[in-house]
Amino acid sequence: MAFDILLALMLAPLPSLAPAETPRQWLAGDHHVHSRYSGKSVDGVYVLGQDGIYTLPENARKAHQYGLSWVVMIDHGGEGLSKLRYEQTYPELVEARAAVPQVIQFFGMELDTPGGDHSSLIMPIDSTEAGTLRRLESAYAAYETRDPARDDPERMIAMLEEMNDLTPRPLVIANHPSRGAPSPDGYGRHSPASLRRWNDTAWDIAVGMEGAPGHQGTSLKKGASPDTLRKRGYYVHSPTYGGFDTMTARLGGAWDGLLGEGRRFWITATSDSHRNVADGGEDFWPGQYAKTWVLARHDPADVLDAIRRGRMFVATGDLISELDVDINGAGLGDAAQVRVGETVTISVRLRDPDVPNPNGNRPEVKRVDLIMGAVSGQARDHNPSTHIVRRFTPADWQREGEVITLSYTFTVGHDSYVRLRGTATDELEPVADPLGEDPWPDLWFYSNPIFIETN
Repeated sequence: MAFDILLALMLAPLPSLAPAETPRQWLAGDHHVHSRYSGKSVDGVYVLGQDGIYTLPENARKAHQYGLSWVVMIDHGGEGLSKLRYEQTYPELVEARAAVPQVIQFFGMELDTPGGDHSSLIMPIDSTEAGTLRRLESAYAAYETRDPARDDPERMIAMLEEMNDLTPRPLVIANHPSRGAPSPDGYGRHSPASLRRWNDTAWDIAVGMEGAPGHQGTSLKKGASPDTLRKRGYYVHSPTYGGFDTMTARLGGAWDGLLGEGRRFWITATSDSHRNVADGGEDFWPGQYAKTWVLARHDPADVLDAIRRGRMFVATGDLISELDVDINGAGLGDAAQVRVGETVTISVRLRDPDVPNPNGNRPEVKRVDLIMGAVSGQARDHNPSTHIVRRFTPADWQREGEVITLSYTFTVGHDSYVRLRGTATDELEPVADPLGEDPWPDLWFYSNPIFIETN
């Protein structure tokens, strides 16, 4: 009881960090960051620091160093760990918030998803966040007890249904969706069917998946040899493509299939930070390589709203730092209302920063692809209508300093969506990442879509 009273005193609701009238801006973040509380069981005892090694304040300081405005601290679940997370991890998060107030720090966990792979479970910041997460984890996490019956997809549906009744609602993002897939053409425990069902159950909670997973520094691990190297992202049988999961990277693939249903389902990019390459690990610090950019005010609720509504793009290696797209006043994550036969223009403004990235490079955007797919409403795992409408090169755009602008005019014939992809490489389509590839030259950005709804 004494601990609960102390915790309640620590948990006074945080004030809004920005007035509502403050203009939104592009804020970089990462929703998949581990700490020393991601441990391992040694001889039946859970030992901290055996997987992730850093304190939460250190993670927050590094996130700030690498330009992040928000971060989600998640650690692995396991037997009885809901109690440890509540009693030990959360008080350290409160310390981290006080130590690094410049970074909005959300509490959460890497959910051992019932019937699925891992997911980021992200709690809104309020006075109930710790207690609510403890209740959800203890009731639903697959490995909270040794009962194999907990690893059941119906339990995940029940969890989402309970979260539907919460105010404010948490977020769920499927992590490294194809890491366990048997081949590039197969699916792991995160299949399009399971993601579709989650989204049907809780459309504004189960909102997306990692487009670019973490663990991108595998080739940079100190002392690694051809025998000990692991593929980027730890993707063994279904490789990443330009650092991106095949469900995102494959044109007309699983993500395009979900979008072709008209489904608001978004992608993110994360570090999955456990141990940095400089410390003998295979990971980058939060924001060091991958960033998820949200259009939001510096306010916790508005950051979560941006994730929920798809006001996001992702980039690796600081290839770009702003991406504004407009169709008839609609931006990323929005829907433009147009008439069949109407001629519309998509206007794009992006910032290609002329400063060294964390690796000391100054990457330049070599090409931007405008991608379009039809929205049929039909549930399917692929979208054969998805195609490249136009490939833009420097000869096709205008540049003023760091800012690139381009546009494309077309006539609308049916419901559809458009999204953008860009690269610092010469690859027309991202290719499978080979073992030992240096990730720093292989840089891409992906936008979330704008939907075009006809009337």
